[in-house]
Formats: sequence, C-alpha cells, structure tokens
Amino acid sequence: HSTVLIPRLRGGAGDEPKKDGMTEAQKRIMEIEQEMARTQKNKATMGHLCALKARMAALKRVVAEQAASKSGGTGEGFEVRSTGDARVGFIGFPSVGKSTLLTKLTGVFSEAADYEFTTLTCIPGVMYHSGAKIQILDLPGIIEGAKDGKGRGRQVIGCARTCDLILLVLDATKPVTHKIVIEKELHGFGIRLNQKPPDIYFKKLLKGGLNYQPMVPQSVLTKEVVASILREYKIMHAEVIIKYDATEDDLIDVIEGNRVYIPCLHVFNKIDKISQQEVEVLAEKLPHFLPISGALGWNIDLLKDKIWEYMALTRIFTKPKGQMPDFSEPVILRGGKTRVEDLCRRLHKRLLERFKHALVWGSSAKHVPQTVGSGHTLADEDV
Repeated sequence: HSTVLIPRLRGGAGDEPKKDGMTEAQKRIMEIEQEMARTQKNKATMGHLCALKARMAALKRVVAEQAASKSGGTGEGFEVRSTGDARVGFIGFPSVGKSTLLTKLTGVFSEAADYEFTTLTCIPGVMYHSGAKIQILDLPGIIEGAKDGKGRGRQVIGCARTCDLILLVLDATKPVTHKIVIEKELHGFGIRLNQKPPDIYFKKLLKGGLNYQPMVPQSVLTKEVVASILREYKIMHAEVIIKYDATEDDLIDVIEGNRVYIPCLHVFNKIDKISQQEVEVLAEKLPHFLPISGALGWNIDLLKDKIWEYMALTRIFTKPKGQMPDFSEPVILRGGKTRVEDLCRRLHKRLLERFKHALVWGSSAKHVPQTVGSGHTLADEDV
C-alpha cells in the first residue's frame, strides 16, 4: 500500500477561491476523499484511514467558517425569535408540500405552488396541542450541496440546528434517495438525526501523554488509532474513556464538540398519489416513517401526536399554596428531562438556589401529596 501524503491546512482567512471556484481547503477535502477511496480497509490501514477522516473533519470546519464569514450572518428571514415551549423545523426539497402542511397544522398561510422554490424565507407559525405552544418553522427547500453553501442551504440548515425536532418532509411520488441526500447534507453540517451523543469522555491535558481507557473491547478504536486521530488535531496529551464499542466517527464528533443531536420524523406527503402497497413497503423498510396527505388532511392529527411523542414533552401543572391548581397553562418539559430541578430551571434560573422541597400530586407520587427533593422524576400531568 502506497501512502499519499496530503499536507495539513495552514491559515484560513487568505484561503481564497481559485479560478475553478474551489478554495484550497475544498481541494484538499477532495484529495482526501480520493485517497480514502483508493485505500483498502483492513487492520493495517485502519489508523491511516481514521487519521484522514479526522483531517477531513477539521478541513470541513474551516470551509464552514469561511462560508459563514463571507455570507456575513444568517441572512434575512432566518433570524426567527424562539417562542413557545418547543420548536419544530420542516426540511425537505422544494415543492414537497411543506407550506400546505404548515397551514394545516397552524393556520398560518405560507405561499404554495406547483413550481419549485415558492418559499424563499423562513415562515414561522404556532401549533397548539395538549396545552403546549409549539413553534413550527417552514424552511425554504434545500438543494443538493447545501452544506457547501449552494442555494440558501447553509442558512436553512443553520436554522435547523436550533430546532427540538426536525420533520423531514418528503414527496411519496419521488425516489426515496431524496431522504438519503438530505440526511447527508444535515450530517455534513454537524446535525445527527435520531442518534444519542457518543458515550465517550474526552479531556485535553497539559502533560502525561495519552491516558486511554476502554471499558469494553474495541473493534476500531485501539490506542494507536486514537493517538493518530488526536495527532491530526495536534493533541498529544489527553484522557479518553470509551464506554462502548465506538467508531472513529464517534470520537471525531466528540473532539469537534459542535455536533447537535436532534430527533427526526420522516413525513411522506402526497400518499394519495401512490398505491396502498407502496405505502406498506415504505412503512416496512423505513424507521420513523409517517405517511400523510397535506392537501386532503390525512393523518394530520396523528402527526401532531407523533410530534409530541418524538420531542418527549411532559405537562406539569403548578399549584399556588392554599389555592386550586392552574390547569389552564401547564409548564412543558421537553426531551425527557422531567426532574423537579428541570422544572425549577424552566420556571426561573435562580429558583433552584432557594429550593428546599416540593409537594407533588399525581402518578409519580407514592402518596398524595408527597414531599420530594430536586432529584424526583415527575410524570405527565403531575401537579
């Protein structure tokens, strides 16, 4: 095996696009991809391949920073102030029915037409469901190459990073490969769909070399591979504790530290235009699948329930001392964070400092009322 040495990227601000429209960093990314495609994957080359992946991740970050500095911010229509209890973003190719879906869920009118790129800025709306106020964002349709700045893709994906749930809206009459293309664009921008953060402890040290502690046997991340990845980031002293059989991508994500982990629901629109057999095949093959028809209003109520389920929303009612509970406006806890301390933070950031105990009525209480501490886990509709 012959190793092609690819020089590391130096500098950043002066990395101007060449005549062919590509920056030096983008060219080096392409060279690394070609090098990885040529290299056979086996135990002997694993360290080299992992080092190339780490180098490519660092270069991609440089490209992203350069594109962000050139665009000068997020652009008009994308600075949407977060309101309500949670935020949901619609992402998909142009003309898959996102605007129609927004109107059905929120009553907000977003221009819809059969031609592509009808929506050019981010349209916000609010959906009320089970006492929760959920902000819905209709983001403009993205195109392939969005992560590299094509179209308005960078602003669209940047706005998606702030969402608590992403609805991948797809046209049931178009190829399923559209789903893979969008997922690739989001992955390239540091968004991990339906994944949990890697259970890897990583800390830079000032001295002492590499303290490598695998809790279980590793099929990829041996000490040599971890050391070669860290060398690409010029990290010579670090502590790495791996609690499961992880991959090199997991470690790179932890080192980069800018990844977001968002639940995602694949919403296949326009199912009225395909057969029932095709719907059944899609349901069987794809996880997180929900068939709907925005135009005819099919499965819209089920979609609302799924949005609630995927964001793991919990309603908690508050009760002033000596008065009846306020059942009109629940406090909404999201992401499965349902301890009393999470409720305190949701109400006021300094409430936890003065907290002594709480009285709980509901299914989480062993007796009514139960006196609990800040670590008590609450259940839906507790008081």
